[in-house]
Amino acid sequence: MAGIALVLNLAKKNSAVHAQPVHAHHLFSATLAVSAAAASAAASWPFASRSIFGNGGIPIAYCDAGAALSDSYIPNIPTEELLSSSVTYRPKEYPVELKSLTSAFGLKSLALTSVRSFLLFYLPLLEPHPPVEGDNDDLEDPPENKSVDLVTPFKKSVKQIARETTVVTVRRVLERLAVHYVSQRMAWKLLKDVPRSAKRKAARDISTPCFVFSVSRTTFRGHMLGVAASWIVQIGVDAYRCFIRKSEDDPLADKNEKIRLFGKKVYATTIKCTASLVFASIGAGICALIHPSTGQWVGCALGDFAGPVIAIICFEKLHLEI
Repeated sequence: MAGIALVLNLAKKNSAVHAQPVHAHHLFSATLAVSAAAASAAASWPFASRSIFGNGGIPIAYCDAGAALSDSYIPNIPTEELLSSSVTYRPKEYPVELKSLTSAFGLKSLALTSVRSFLLFYLPLLEPHPPVEGDNDDLEDPPENKSVDLVTPFKKSVKQIARETTVVTVRRVLERLAVHYVSQRMAWKLLKDVPRSAKRKAARDISTPCFVFSVSRTTFRGHMLGVAASWIVQIGVDAYRCFIRKSEDDPLADKNEKIRLFGKKVYATTIKCTASLVFASIGAGICALIHPSTGQWVGCALGDFAGPVIAIICFEKLHLEI
């Protein structure tokens, strides 16, 4: 009776298997299931059973194959989850926000640039200068009666304002060139808001060395166009001083000598701008450990100022001209 029940069960499952379409992948899996189940069944059944039912492993393997080919054999991945993951997936976008070409001439920007420039050249006038010992002229004339030159610092301040506004304007032009001539991903990296990016990186669960390196690399890319604009403006000023401006007591009457001097200034400007970019990136990465956004901005400003000074000191120690 047990054998008759087994044969009826096999016939029922085989008819269910042939009634539904089967994918090629399921057929391949069923073939493997057939061979494995047949081998295990042939080894486990007694010899007497095999003599009555023949090689009983094959029917049982078909039974197992029918179970494998049923709906329960499909990998345990819900269809809804697959569809939702494919629908909700969004490719990474690279938004590029271009500022106006006249952003340097805005009220706030121009006011900050003017205040910074005037303080840079007028604050040294407020420093006390003690009289030199043995100087009779200083003893006879009190310091209050000495006239202070206020015109020269004013001229220097105006030149500094014009220089900074020109650098910002050139940077805006370089940003537009980058948007048109490089990929959108690279343009986004060059125009990225670096302090905000450092704040986003701080929210991630990354190690401290990786965070410092990531902020330094992002600052290097974001500060590159500003340094390039400063280099272009400085090269333009040096070219004007060497070739265009006329001076009565100009000892460089030879054209070859002017070209040599201009090449030397280009070399020095390149070294200073490169040092500014490198040290600004390093300073931003280190100071970002204190505060992600503010620390990055402060470290970038300090490195930008200290980079040329460190480069000059290193060249002097190596007895090299710059």
